[in-house]
Formats: sequence, C-alpha cells, structure tokens
Amino acid sequence: TLIIDEAHERSLNIDFLLGYLRRLLPKRPDLKVIITSATIDPERFARFFGGAPVVEVSGRTYPVEVHYRPLGGSDEDERERDRQQAVLEAVDEAARHGPGDILVFLAGEREIRDAAESLRKHHLPHTEILPLFARLSAAEQQRVFAPHTGRRIVLATNVAETSLTVPGIRYVVDPGTARISRYGVRSKVQRLPIEPISQASANQRKGRCGRVSAGVCFRLYSEEEFLARPQFTDPEILRTNLAAVILRMAALDLGDVERFPFLDDPDTRAVSDGYRVLAELGALTGDRRLTPLGRQLARLPVDPRIGRMVLAGAERQCLDELLIIASALSIQDPRERPLDQQQAADEAHKPFHHPDSDFLTFVSLWRFYQEQKVHLSQNKLRKLCREHFLSYLRMREWEEIHTQLFTVVRELGLQPNQLPAEYDALHKALLSGLLDNVALRLDGEAEAAEEGSGRRRPPTLYQGARNTRLQIFPGSAQAAKKPRWAVAAELVETQRVYARVVARVEPEWVEEVGAHLVKRSVFDPHWEKRPAKVMAYERVSLYGLILQAKRPVQYGPLAPEEARAIFIREALVRGDLHTRAAFFRHNRELIDEVEALESKSRRRDILVDEAVLFDFYDRHLPADIHSGAQFDKWLRRQERRHPQLLHLTRADLMQHGADAVTAESFPEQMTVGGLGVPLEYHFEPGHPADGVTAELPVAALNQLDAAPFSWLVPGLLRERVVALIKSLPKSVRRNFVPVPDFADACLERMTAGEGSLTVTLAAALRQITGVRVDEEGWRESELPDHLRMNFRVVATDGKVLAEGRDLPALQGELGAAARRSFRAAPPSGLERSGLTAWEFGELPEQVELSRGGLNLMGYPALVDGGEHVDLRLFDTPGRALSAGRAGLVRLFLLQMGSDARRIAKGLPVTRAMGMQYALAAAVPPPRESAGPAVESNANGAEAQLRQDILWAAVAAVCVD
Repeated sequence: TLIIDEAHERSLNIDFLLGYLRRLLPKRPDLKVIITSATIDPERFARFFGGAPVVEVSGRTYPVEVHYRPLGGSDEDERERDRQQAVLEAVDEAARHGPGDILVFLAGEREIRDAAESLRKHHLPHTEILPLFARLSAAEQQRVFAPHTGRRIVLATNVAETSLTVPGIRYVVDPGTARISRYGVRSKVQRLPIEPISQASANQRKGRCGRVSAGVCFRLYSEEEFLARPQFTDPEILRTNLAAVILRMAALDLGDVERFPFLDDPDTRAVSDGYRVLAELGALTGDRRLTPLGRQLARLPVDPRIGRMVLAGAERQCLDELLIIASALSIQDPRERPLDQQQAADEAHKPFHHPDSDFLTFVSLWRFYQEQKVHLSQNKLRKLCREHFLSYLRMREWEEIHTQLFTVVRELGLQPNQLPAEYDALHKALLSGLLDNVALRLDGEAEAAEEGSGRRRPPTLYQGARNTRLQIFPGSAQAAKKPRWAVAAELVETQRVYARVVARVEPEWVEEVGAHLVKRSVFDPHWEKRPAKVMAYERVSLYGLILQAKRPVQYGPLAPEEARAIFIREALVRGDLHTRAAFFRHNRELIDEVEALESKSRRRDILVDEAVLFDFYDRHLPADIHSGAQFDKWLRRQERRHPQLLHLTRADLMQHGADAVTAESFPEQMTVGGLGVPLEYHFEPGHPADGVTAELPVAALNQLDAAPFSWLVPGLLRERVVALIKSLPKSVRRNFVPVPDFADACLERMTAGEGSLTVTLAAALRQITGVRVDEEGWRESELPDHLRMNFRVVATDGKVLAEGRDLPALQGELGAAARRSFRAAPPSGLERSGLTAWEFGELPEQVELSRGGLNLMGYPALVDGGEHVDLRLFDTPGRALSAGRAGLVRLFLLQMGSDARRIAKGLPVTRAMGMQYALAAAVPPPRESAGPAVESNANGAEAQLRQDILWAAVAAVCVD
C-alpha cells in the first residue's frame, strides 16, 4: 500500500508521481494507493484514477467565525497603507473578543517588518510580536513554539499555512495575498509576485485558528472577492521550469512529456522551454534524444543546470570546488542574518567574502567549517556556528548533499582536482549552466535617472538576457564592486529583478562556453592595405547581450566570392595594394596619365569606368584569390609564362583619344623670369586646388611677377578671357556683346605672356570698340576658381608653406622666409666681406644662381659695414639698389679719406652747385640711410643742404 499525504500542495514531485502511478496501476493490480488531503478536489482525483472511491473522514476541529473587512483605496500604495491599518484594527478587534494568540499572514519579509514596526508603535499591553518566515534562523523560528504568558502575535508568510502549525492560535488575520513562485517562460526568470490566494488556501489559513478552540478569522477582503477567486492554487507544474521533469522522464524512458498523464497538463510553451533548456545544456539532441552527457545529468540529484556545472567542473579541473558550490546552491543559504543583529552578522560573514565571486565565498565558508569540524566537538561546533551566524542544521544539510554528489560523480568515474582551481576555469564551468544569467552593467543609466534629484543614488542597473533589466541583490558582496560583466546563480523577481549569488566574469569566457548558442553577425566588409586582406567586423551576442561589438575578422574565409570582388575593386582597380609587381606600377602610371588628361580637359569621360577594369581583372584571376598573399603567390607562377598577363594598354583605359589635350594647351610647366615653374592640374569643383596650381619654391617667391601667371595656360585662356569680360560692370559689359565673339577678337590681337592679361585685354577692347576699361573694373575675384591660378609655396624639403590664389599676398606673408631661403648656401667666391677698395673687378647687374636644383637670379650690391663694405647677393633688384647706394657711398668715403671731410666741411654753402644737385636728384638718397655724416654747427636746413651737396659730389664722380 502506498499512501500519498498532503497531495493538496500539488508539488512537481506529487504530480509526477500521480501520473506515474496512473500508468503503473493497470500493471500492478495488487498495489493499493491512498491519497489524503484536506483541501483537494476529491471528485477530480477520483476521475483521474478511473472512478476511485472517495472516503471522507471528519477531523476534530472547532467552529471558526469569519469576518470580512474589505480594504479601501484605489491605488496600490493607498491599499498598502489601508492594509497596515486594517491589520491593527483586526488585532484590536481580536483583543476585544478575548484572550488568545493571533496569527497574521503577510506576503514577505518586508511586509512582516513593516507590520512589526506598526504593532510596536501601537503599544499593545502584554503582547509579544514574533516574525516567522523561512530565512529566519532555526532558533528564531523555534520561538513560536516556546511557552509564554500574555498575548503573542505571530507575523508569518504562507510557511504557516501548510508547512508547520503554530500552537495556541485563536485568531487569524488574512490579507488574502501571498508570494507565489512562477517561472516566466519568456523572460526565463523565476518570479515571486504577490497574488491573491485561492479559496483552498484561504480556508487552510482559516483552519489555523480552530485547532484548540473556537476561533475568529478576519479576512481583509470582501466575501464577493473570496467567492470570485479560483477554488484551488495552480499546481507547481503550471508555474515552474520543466527541464528537470523532462530530463527525468527521458532518462526513465517514459516518453514525451506532452503525452504523459499529468493531472493538469503543462502549458505547451513551458514544455518547449524545458526542451530548449536541456538542448542548450547539451542533454538532448535536436530531435529530443538523450545524449551521453544528458544521461550523466539525469543521475545527478540536482537541477540540470547545477548538474551541468558539476560535469563541466570535471572537464576544467575544478570539480572539487564545483561540488561545494553545487551542493550550496541546492539548499537554503546557511548564513543567518537575525533582524536584531544584522550588523553583527554581516561582520561575522565578511571574512568569508571573496572580492570577485559569491560562489567562491561558499568555498571559503565550506573549508573553514570543515577545518573546524576536525578539531571541535559537536557542541563546540554548534557554538562556533552561532558565533559566526551560521545555521548548524543547514551546514549539516549542505554536507549531506555534498556527500551524495560526491558519491555519484565517483560512480561516473570523475575525479576531483587535487590543486586549487583557477578563477577563470571555475567560472567557465559555472557559466556552462548559467548562460541565461549573464548580465552587463549599464554605465551611467541609473545615475542619470536620479541626477539632480537630491535623493540617494539608486542601485546600478544591469542588462540581462533577452533585454531583462536587473540589479545585484544588495546582500551580495558584488553589489558594491559593480563588475562590468557578471553571472548569477539565479534571477528572482519580487518588486524588481534581482541577481543572487553573483561573480565577475569576462565576455570572452561567455563566448567560449556558449559557442553553440551565440549569434555571430559580420558587417562592414572592407579592404585593409597593411595586412593586404579583406576584413570585416564581427558582432557576437548571446540572448541579446553584445559580447563583442566590433571585432576585426578576416572576411575571405566567411564569404570568398564577395571578398574576391572587394579585393579586385579596392586593391587592383583602385590601386590600394602594396606590391612591387611590374604590372601594378605600369597600370598605375597609365591610369595617372589618363586622369591627368581628364584634369586638364576638366571632363570625366576619358578614363574607362571602374567596371571595365574590374572585368579585366575578373577574367584573369582565379576564383579563390581574395588576399594580397594569395595574389602574389599566384602572380609569381603566372609571370614565368605570361609576363604581360595583367598589363593594361592605353587603349584599354581610354574611351576616346582626347586630341584637344595637348602639351601646348596644357603644359607641364611655365617659364617665369627664367624660372621653370611646375604646373599641376586638378579637376574637382569646390576643392581648394581646383584648376591649375603653380608650385613655387620659397627661395624664388620674391623674384616672381604676378603678370605672367594672369595668362593661366593656353587651354583655359579663352574661357578666362570670356569670364573676365563678363565680370565687368553691366554699364561697360554691354559694349562687348556677344562676349565670346569679342573674346575671340581680342585673342587674335594679343600675344600671350606679354604684360598683364587685364591690361592687354583692356587695350584690345579699346582698339576694337573705343571703349576704355579701367583696371578697377575687372572683378577677378568673382571668376570661378579654376580660371584663377592657384599658387602653392613649398620649402626645400617639399613641405607646403602656404597656398592661395593671390600671389602678392603670399609674397607679403612669406617674404622674410623667402629671403632666408635665398640666402642659404651662397655660391663660393661670389660674396666677400671686409672690403675697403674696389678689388672685385666689374660688378654685374645680376648673376644666375642654383638653389636646390633651381636656377635663380641674384642681384649683387655693396653693403655699408662702417669701416668696410661687404659684397652681398639680394633676391630683388630693388633691395640691391637700396642697399648698394649706402655701400657705394661708404666705399667712396673710404677711398677719398680727408678729401671727403674737406668736401663735407669746406665747400661754400650756396646754390651755385645746381648741376651737382641735379645729378644727386637723379640718384636720390635712401630714406632708411642718412648717408655720410656731415659735421656742421649750422641749422637743420643748412645741414641737409650740405648732405645733398655731398651726394651730388659722389654722383658726379660716379658719372665720370
């Protein structure tokens, strides 16, 4: 005979056992099954077992009055305040009824603490208030059974509904709610929402006050609400993860769960989720067959997720630690935290904390306990547990489960590691069963939500799998550490989703362990010149969590055809390849030549389209080439037989001949003042260098005249002339209509390069029409950029010093730098110092110099050195003349000696020397130099006249 007691709890094991018995009974007619419960639906159970008889046995009980005290309030906060007040009023009403203890049912610890605080402030005489919930220590739970005097109010969760009986209760206060565990199939989170209880649970609570005498039950809701509630609580099979049941059924060969005779068939979504979990753990194949790993999991007496960690611990040499952790996760936390000693408990537990992992905290605690157990008696061990706020009974339970697990793993042939496990290996093993519980910290989001509020900063938020928002449970040592990536033993939803038992992990570990589950997407394929490969970026995610956002990967092995196309287009067609191959240099030079023709003609119809070049390379390259290394290897073999295989011709590259683009129309350089100035052509409207650019060496900058550049180049001269005429004011421009015809007529009368274009053009227009054009009328700044010469000033090392379309402005900006560059490394023997006589022969007006490969003109002049003169070269005639006048005077004075002083002092100050003065006026003295000093005591006018006379004398000698 088999007796099943307390069937009304409808736990997963009870429902599984009932289904198994239903299959078994037809095969075992000798087996008698008796099911007992005070609150089950007997008719339904009887039908399930084929019309089994129902026997009613009336238990001894006392009558219980029921008083309905419904709450008011429209929102939840208001109802919560009313609920606390209703509890106080119910307690007062019970006290008026007479003596006896009161049992108050509440949803959870927080509600119990709030109610206890309210009752203490209510100042009930001779009343003891005791909380009762599962997380309390055994000693605190035992207080409800201790003898007492006066009245006792027990504030309990639904643990007092069926799990244990509190003695002496005459009054029950039932708010009608409880936390009921429900597994979210979509979120994969075990939720603990507060829900209204069923009629059966309400009656079970009511019966708690009718055990010893007549009692009173105060229901804090209406009778209509009670009658509208479901009759029975949903069985566990409808609100839990079915992975363990499915695994057990597969191991026992009981068939699919969908066809198993459950009293209440589980939801198909829950069944599918259970199969999904087992497939992710590797316990089932895609067609739902049990794998060898699944058979090992089925033998472990723990949840499949925990079992998977144990098996992974054996693979990663950390089985010893995993057995400790797995058995700890299978029981209630042995650490106690009494309400009145929370601070002391936290301090006692602190030495066991691991800085990065709550899982390793269990290992530290276990090893501490085992070490003490060897040396202490049982009584001393109990005392030690009390001092460290540990539950001795739960520690014993931990040991028992550890022993069971250890026995099973030894039967499976697995050997625990002898050396301590590495942190990463241990947590990779944990991840094998907890991939659903990985979370990423959301930096700054929680802080931003409270910025400027003045309130305490809220806990840091994390993003979990499937976009779940959660936070680390405040009791975890990791709540303050805030690891970037974390894994939790469980996710529990109360008012928020909390991660319990947390450890720091790395995304690389998650990717390694979850390689069979992660989703990989490759994006942005592109060519990279340095590795000479087609690369892309890979995004790796697990259940919506981005493990790797933008990791570089080779694209060729992933998509060979597309990578080959990118290689041909970017590396070969566009020339972005580092190679010394002869074909590459040859083809690049040809393309540059054709592109230069396009820039000169300012048209994009000469070079063939990239598609033509692509087809050329596509015809010749094998299908498996998509990187530089592969290409070079193939090319070396091919060039031995076909050296010109990949050589393009000009005909391959040009759509038409571009006959109008000649060297005469678009020269590569122009000669200005004897200097060859390189020209560069660029066709890109809006670009700073659009049009023609003259590259000017800084050393020659001061020697260049802007006039020759005003003619631009012959190929653009007509267009420039047309634009210049159109830039004239309307009152003038109307005399030259049609403008193109007048432009052609002017070009016939002008000689390119002679003088300034605008001056010559104005003269031609006046010759044709008689209309005078003032120089101010040309609005050259309004011309398109490509019709105005662009000037680029470069240093001797090729560095660009400045660039612009106004040459005089550049000369003003860089004039000093140009002079310094001109003076660098003068030619040997030409410049001399310390001269007192004309010892250097005939002094030429200009000399030709070489500066960095450039042929420049230098202008020699004497420079006044006080007691001597120096022969120096200048970059402009004006500067040479300015400096040379003073130098020449000094040299004459040095030669004349005392005669110079006599001339300066002795000549009569008259205007009879008009001829000499006229000569002096023909060569006026420089303003920056006063010339030779004149010693005279006369007034200023006389001194100036003497100075002029001296200059006149010097000029007369020069004329002679």
